[in-house]
Amino acid sequence: MHHRRRSGLCRDQDVFVIALRVNGRDVELDSPTPLLAYLDELGVNSKAVAVELNGVIIDRDSYPTTLLNAGDVVEIVRMVGGGRVGASSPPAVP
Repeated sequence: MHHRRRSGLCRDQDVFVIALRVNGRDVELDSPTPLLAYLDELGVNSKAVAVELNGVIIDRDSYPTTLLNAGDVVEIVRMVGGGRVGASSPPAVP
């Protein structure tokens, strides 16, 4: 069982993880993680998404060096082509 703390750190038998929020969901990572590595882990094409980190849009060239840390709030939005009026919303990214 993980014990959540406001700092975003969790402790379970001397194992620490960082807690953050991605697209409205609580996520735990083993350590600060480069954004590009996280997108790869999700199977998300980094060229097909826009990423907002703590309210700031991240330049795609910065994905490899941008670290996801405890307490971060991340929004990942898929780019959708087309533009048909009345088209449904794109599926949520995990």
